[in-house]
Amino acid sequence: MKPTDYLLTVRPLDEEDGGGFLAEAPDLPGCMSDGETPQEAVTNVLDAIASWIEAAEEQGRPVPKPSRAA
Repeated sequence: MKPTDYLLTVRPLDEEDGGGFLAEAPDLPGCMSDGETPQEAVTNVLDAIASWIEAAEEQGRPVPKPSRAA
């Protein structure tokens, strides 16, 4: 599976939370990242997805399949 196979959600962050945008991969618990722009948040979360998958594989944990086709 590739990071781009996973569904992403992107939402703005409140100013109290530092502003910018938060991108999450709902299929991968805890996998999220932020950025100043929506595009930066997506770029950052794609790196986070790759790291999440790599860590799960190294630890022998299952990697959830994407909930939708890319």
